[in-house]
Amino acid sequence: MARKAKWTPKPGELAHYWCNSGKLARGGLNVLVIAEASGGYMIVEALRSDGSSVRITVKSASLRAPQPSLF
Repeated sequence: MARKAKWTPKPGELAHYWCNSGKLARGGLNVLVIAEASGGYMIVEALRSDGSSVRITVKSASLRAPQPSLF
């Protein structure tokens, strides 16, 4: 059986950020990848509950490909 290639996020793409932190929305966040930082980290932009955007740095291993039925 062929192994599926691992998805690597690229700047400008949408991704799903999953974390076990209690501060995040249940089920994770849909984020926009802004840039690649050093050491396997990515800078992403997410929306707060009040509608303002925030840029955070996350491990690229915590980012998943968005669901195909997202839009």
